[in-house]
Amino acid sequence: MEFGDKIKELRTKNQLTQEKFAIRLNVTRQAVSNWENNRNLPDLELLILISSIFHISLDELILGENNVNNMTEKLIKDGSKTRQAKLNMITTLIGAFLLLFGCACIFIKTNSVEYIDTSGILHENFYLLPIGFLFIIAGLIVFLVTGIRFIIDSIRNKK
Repeated sequence: MEFGDKIKELRTKNQLTQEKFAIRLNVTRQAVSNWENNRNLPDLELLILISSIFHISLDELILGENNVNNMTEKLIKDGSKTRQAKLNMITTLIGAFLLLFGCACIFIKTNSVEYIDTSGILHENFYLLPIGFLFIIAGLIVFLVTGIRFIIDSIRNKK
């Protein structure tokens, strides 16, 4: 049974009109109609409220008769999108950190003073330049890979 059919069956069994049901959920009657006609699906918060109104478990509401229906597919897809968004955010933060750290190394190198001590040893922090450039390149690679993955995922989702 599709999710819309399940909602309609539960609503009519409890003698609720679409209007009364919509008022209890604080949504429009059109939203309820769209759910029942499988045009749209409710959010997770509304699913919890619906299950409490009809006194059924979320499993029974979402899964129905142990078949994967459109609501189950939506929840799986939403979870996948959430994980991908978190991964994109984390990699973007890592890339930004690498870029900032690389720029800080180069900034410190350019503003530091080289000197020769009394025993004739040159004190210079030259190592900061390659480290700074290495971090900048690593940060750019992270941004590039994240951007390419985002573009590929966008193209896949359009198909």
